[in-house]
Amino acid sequence: MTQVSIKRVYEDASESDGFRVLVDRLWPRGMSKERLHPDLWAKGLAPSNEARKEFAHKAENFQSFRTRYLMELDQSDEAAALAAELLSHGVVTLLYAAKDPEVNHAVILRDWLESRER
Repeated sequence: MTQVSIKRVYEDASESDGFRVLVDRLWPRGMSKERLHPDLWAKGLAPSNEARKEFAHKAENFQSFRTRYLMELDQSDEAAALAAELLSHGVVTLLYAAKDPEVNHAVILRDWLESRER
């Protein structure tokens, strides 16, 4: 079973991160590839621009965003293929740039990936 964790892109990389995956559609500001050190940039797992703008990183929009984002993931062949690739690793860390560690798409994506292993 794959261990999936999440981490802000601005935190230092560590050996315990395992396979590091940037899951934002846009490259994070001020972050070099050398510092971020992603093994994969999975834009296909990021929410659509429309969903992201509607969410606007506001806690009051999180539940409706969650519903929309999960629907996008479930209907995407690209997301299914990327999920299979990620779940072939023992340890995966999803990297995101949002400020709130509990109200962001990486939280939803982690839960979605874990549900695909059951």
